[in-house]
Amino acid sequence: MDFAMPDSPVILLVDNGSLQPMATLNLRCLAAGLEVRVGARVEPVSLLHSSAIDPARLGGIPAEILEPALRRRYSAERRKFVLVPLFFGPSAALTEYIPERVRALTADLPGLDVRVAAPVVDPARPGDSRLASILAEHVRGTAAARSIERPWVILVDHGSPQRAVAAVRDAVAADLARQLGGTASSVIAASMERRDGADYAFNEPLLARALERVSGPGVVALMFFSPGRHAGPGGDIEAICAEAARSRPGLQVHLTPLVGEHSRLIEILADRLRAAVAS
Repeated sequence: MDFAMPDSPVILLVDNGSLQPMATLNLRCLAAGLEVRVGARVEPVSLLHSSAIDPARLGGIPAEILEPALRRRYSAERRKFVLVPLFFGPSAALTEYIPERVRALTADLPGLDVRVAAPVVDPARPGDSRLASILAEHVRGTAAARSIERPWVILVDHGSPQRAVAAVRDAVAADLARQLGGTASSVIAASMERRDGADYAFNEPLLARALERVSGPGVVALMFFSPGRHAGPGGDIEAICAEAARSRPGLQVHLTPLVGEHSRLIEILADRLRAAVAS
């Protein structure tokens, strides 16, 4: 589709939202990169939270959240929208929250047409190994910078109450292990945190427990897009790793860059956008 056509959809790159300015600034950076890639305007919008950030911490430009963003553009006579999720897998935000809010909005906004692209790991494309390739490059680069041969590797994501999201993380970890081959001594999939109860045990092991299984120098591969409270400088991941290193003499933990810092992420997002428009 020619995104420059008058009836072309409004393209929104959508993340979950954060109260941390760094997350919104990174979302804007990714939207700008995607815009260049597809040759059409791409606007950054969060589902929740980000509009509470002081605009002074965002270069004077307030962050937008989804419902007001759709209403404002609808008032400007825009009817067609494509949401490109900055999500790794089929989280409840994509399977429940967005569909519910769009259904509610269409009752007030006749003709509203919202399509949602697939997440970065698309269940309909099981052979797409690009995310694992990004992570493998980050692991190799981190290990090389520290002169570590055959590091242990822990792939960590946030953790999710959705089994399908954990399954995505586990599949990516298996793919990462295949791509690293003998250059890694082991690859473990872990969650930063989880809800209590046996129903959420699929998130195990937690990062803190996974770090108890390893020794010597290794790499924690961050399956996070943006810096923030969890994966940013001084965030939860750093704190968990620092505590493990303090309690385990000889344990050396090195963190990879974030997925959102790799240029190939834009390629994946562009493919998801094109597939959504063509469907």
